[in-house]
Amino acid sequence: MNLILFMESLSMDIRSLKLYLHLCDSLHFAKTAEQSHVSPSTLSRALQRLEDEVGSKLFERDNRSVTITHAGLEFRRFAEQTLMEWSQLRSRLDPNQQFLRGNLNLYCSVTAAYSHLPALLDRFRRDHPHVDIKLTTGDPANAVSHIQKNRADIAIIALPEVFPDTLHFTPIDKVPISVIAPTMHCQVQQWVSQGNIDWAKLPYIVPDHGPGRKRIDQWFKQMGIKPNIYAQVSGQEAIVSMVALGCGVGISPEAVIHNSPVRERIQTLASPVDIPAFELGCCCKEKRTNDPIISAFLEII
Repeated sequence: MNLILFMESLSMDIRSLKLYLHLCDSLHFAKTAEQSHVSPSTLSRALQRLEDEVGSKLFERDNRSVTITHAGLEFRRFAEQTLMEWSQLRSRLDPNQQFLRGNLNLYCSVTAAYSHLPALLDRFRRDHPHVDIKLTTGDPANAVSHIQKNRADIAIIALPEVFPDTLHFTPIDKVPISVIAPTMHCQVQQWVSQGNIDWAKLPYIVPDHGPGRKRIDQWFKQMGIKPNIYAQVSGQEAIVSMVALGCGVGISPEAVIHNSPVRERIQTLASPVDIPAFELGCCCKEKRTNDPIISAFLEII
């Protein structure tokens, strides 16, 4: 077999490894099949071949969940290393072939850098290892402004109610929102521990602007209360921290709560009215969606 045929044959196995790594990220067969443009049966057969070759189960599956086994974690490291070396080999054997090269400037909150960005970057880097990623973190309420002012190529945002026509949005996830209060012994904790909470009496920690402020203002309106605003802050992480310190009650995305270092000091309260979840996604300028690097990043979502 000559080198070209060998590399074409190996590409089939590389494809299986990419499917496997995507499944490691998503832990959802239907989602991986859809986003990888293969049928569910093709994905199942590819995984079965890998498990047969490894000699161990890589995933535990039931009707409700998919989890990675110990062998699966070991094989994941092998697959990631293999794909990196495969890319480097192709580059050495054919230096003239077209790889995406350049910079990609990303903007997101600190929480998104923990919760959603790692899986996206893992998939992007596996396919495009020669693109340099530059990441800036900050208040997600400022993300749209960063895109409009060309301070970032792509930002992870909560879709605002009013979204500019000049921008593009690709959904990633739905993020539920919860009412949170401190668990430490303090005045606020005593108030929320009562049978019938006097919501108008509570002090509130709120965002100073952005989609989060819109959500909580709508909540106040539905509750029919004139809120007692204790503090207005930038960033959802600051809200969770101040609630944990006993300063007041807040309304925050569950992704922020679950990734907070003070989550053990937080309790969730049942909201008397429904709070719509955030639609999280990647935002860029509409006119830049055909940019090769930006297009490639949006494709892996």
